[in-house]
Amino acid sequence: MSALNVEKIREDFPQLKTTVNGRPLVYLDNAATTLKPKVVIDQMTKHLSQDVANVHRGIHTLSEMGTRQFEETRIAVQNFINAREVHEVIYTKGTTDAINLLANSFGERFLNAGDEILLSQMEHHSNIVPWQMIAEKKGAKVVVIPVNDKGDIVLEDYKKLLNPKVKMVSVVHTSNTLGTTNPVKEMIKLAHANGSKVAVDGAQSIAHQKIDVQDLDCDFLVFSAHKIYGPNGLGILYGKEELLNEMPPYQGGGAMISEVTFEKTTYNILPNKFEAGTPAIAEVIAFKAAIDYVQKLGMDNIYNYEHELLAYATSELKKIAGIRLIGESETKSGVLSFVLEGVHPHDLGTLLDKQGVAIRTGHHCTQPLMKRFGITACARASFTFYNTKADVDALIAAINKAKEFLL
Repeated sequence: MSALNVEKIREDFPQLKTTVNGRPLVYLDNAATTLKPKVVIDQMTKHLSQDVANVHRGIHTLSEMGTRQFEETRIAVQNFINAREVHEVIYTKGTTDAINLLANSFGERFLNAGDEILLSQMEHHSNIVPWQMIAEKKGAKVVVIPVNDKGDIVLEDYKKLLNPKVKMVSVVHTSNTLGTTNPVKEMIKLAHANGSKVAVDGAQSIAHQKIDVQDLDCDFLVFSAHKIYGPNGLGILYGKEELLNEMPPYQGGGAMISEVTFEKTTYNILPNKFEAGTPAIAEVIAFKAAIDYVQKLGMDNIYNYEHELLAYATSELKKIAGIRLIGESETKSGVLSFVLEGVHPHDLGTLLDKQGVAIRTGHHCTQPLMKRFGITACARASFTFYNTKADVDALIAAINKAKEFLL
């Protein structure tokens, strides 16, 4: 028996009441972006309709109130991921922006010619390309950790790849394509014993399980607000204070400075050093409502419910003849990627959409992983706590109907 009242939860998400192509919406594209609860929408509306003002340095009432709410969200994020210090939480535009900041700033300070960066074969493009760019600039090298047929990182190969040249290991916590949740705590321990730093891409795990950065001992963690029921255009970079202090600013402008002259500029302290320009104020303020919402539900409750739903969906999908699952790790989170023999994933996605079922098709920004599994694209259904067994049944029925039409 689930500890979550899912039918009541669904009432909190207005978009679930909509129809698509004349059918009730079955939203199974949560790995791409999550729907927003009313509390987040209301907070955005309130700020934009009543409380607009720029944050920091203002002395009028609205600016002071906005600044307080803006920083209250930072405290909420600190508590949510159990960061040691609130100034270890840096606001960015999203996971991609956070990784670009990290790659450029960490790379500028710590990478030299001949150094190595370890990435897994299952990484999202946003955790590949920025590291390739800084590696090319600094004369460093990107080295790939292999993935086995089930979709797990090969830990023995990872151990062999660790050597004194490895300055950074940047690895996804949960794969957006395979659903695999990697043993990042063990990987971090091994990397630290080697003298390497570790960045964890938490974009796909942050909404589905409790993340404690002090327990993991990761050096960096990145994720996006829109992956955890918050607004778009906002991300988080967590970093250990001592490393962030050593890293140079990524961008210049307002807020990140202490004093500016034409002869020399001195930089602000954390977190401001990495937050140049006017931020996404309404989005930051509304993000606290999203964090409060999932904490009220309980991350353990969310984890348990979603794994029950994934087990049901996996069992039902396997009953369809011609289905090949992409990723069958024992540590999977709520993602089912698959191909249907004789059917292009885009055709399947189009026919499912006609039946009101929203899934994702394509390479999912993981082209190296597609090559590893011998495909160019696949279909992906991704689940969260507002999904139900009825949603799974609708998915299965839609696939069978599409199969009859196409085959």
